[in-house]
Amino acid sequence: MSELPTVLNQLFSYIDDNKRAYIDVLRTAVAIESVSLWPNNYGEVQRMVEWTADKLKALGADVELADIGEHEMMVDGKRIPFPNVILADLGKDPNKKTIVVYGHLDVQPASKEDGWNTEPFELTEKDGKLYGRGATDNKGPVVCWMNVIEAYQKLGIELPVNVKFIFEGMEESDRDELLVNLVEARKNDFLANTDFVCITDNYWLGKNRPCLGYGLRGIVCYNVEVECARQDLHSGVFGGSVYEAMSDLCWLLSTLVDKETNITIPGIERDIVPLLPIENEMYESIDYDVQDYKNVVGANRLPHNENKTRILMARWRYPALSIHGIEGAYYEPGFKTVIPGKVIGKFSIRLVPNQDIEHINECVTKYLNEKWAERGSPNILNVSLVSTVKPWTENPHHPHYEAAKTAIRHVYNVEPDMTREGCSVSIALSLQEATGKNVILIPLGACDDGAHSQNEKIDVYNYIEGTKLLGAYMYEVGKL
Repeated sequence: MSELPTVLNQLFSYIDDNKRAYIDVLRTAVAIESVSLWPNNYGEVQRMVEWTADKLKALGADVELADIGEHEMMVDGKRIPFPNVILADLGKDPNKKTIVVYGHLDVQPASKEDGWNTEPFELTEKDGKLYGRGATDNKGPVVCWMNVIEAYQKLGIELPVNVKFIFEGMEESDRDELLVNLVEARKNDFLANTDFVCITDNYWLGKNRPCLGYGLRGIVCYNVEVECARQDLHSGVFGGSVYEAMSDLCWLLSTLVDKETNITIPGIERDIVPLLPIENEMYESIDYDVQDYKNVVGANRLPHNENKTRILMARWRYPALSIHGIEGAYYEPGFKTVIPGKVIGKFSIRLVPNQDIEHINECVTKYLNEKWAERGSPNILNVSLVSTVKPWTENPHHPHYEAAKTAIRHVYNVEPDMTREGCSVSIALSLQEATGKNVILIPLGACDDGAHSQNEKIDVYNYIEGTKLLGAYMYEVGKL
């Protein structure tokens, strides 16, 4: 590896010296219970937005708190406003590259009673790990951006790039359209003169090697409703004398995917990009341990003959269908001997680049209606597409990615894994389309951080080295 540039030597030393202060900043952020799934909690989300805005202002940024509308819920005869989105400018030097940075400030619900070993909104350091809701998703990475910019300023080193921040408070609430609409509305003013886009809202593939993300699957979500009666029925009185909706629905859902995880809906595979000659080699070179993955998941056996390349491709480059639950059925402990009058099955398909949502919907609707005819039930079926996100992919050989690879070498002394993601993040595609510029995913946390789960954490190592990585990334982009 080449010698570390003097600027980065200074920066990295400063970050190491201020590790405790940076952990304290994250502790303050985690303590704000910014759960966006609860409309009655929007005040806390807004408090998190304003806390972040104040931090950015202290760094010299011009900050706008953008209005994105109101929730449908009424309180005291008024609708509840959604938390603002931060649009902030730090630097407008025409001789520098401009990076748009995206992150989110809201978190998933959490309580000690859910199975946490610590108080979720009190950052707890133990065995080199920082436990707390939002520590990795996504408050930790957001705070890293502010920490590293402050480090540059404290050292008297001119920031090598201009930075535009987009920090929102509704990412965890399935309200993607709110930010998408704002991005579209502001593409000709706030987003003008963008050179690159950076998103730090994903994770390493494993626990040891950093990676860069260049693709995301899309998603289509469906409700499958079966109705057999105007109301729920007592099974002791009506059982055996009616065609039950639950039996019909369970049968329908069971036909969507086979036991080896293959989607059984004809036509779904039509637009999948054929495997390129170099892809097997790319996947083989990725640092990924199948046994470790099994241990993390807690699975006895994995599909695809537990082959590393085939498992990674199943996670990233091929579509997948998952059944998520049934609304209207009794799910509490014990028995409730009832025949549901109406049940709604919920499933989704993760899409990959080139797959057309309209075509997928035609295939799904046609298949389910044909299966319903085969079932021959007199009950009422209704299939509805409830939400969609398009897949996204990027050129991983772009100079922007090469700069990020160099930054990773500066910090970790390794080559990063080049990965795609199995999840769906609509903002990546929205920012790509609005700016027309290259978008990169730079994860800071590890695969076992437990985002959305009990005992969410970020390792101190990832938090501090991740701060250095963002500093090195800006340094390298500034040279483009």
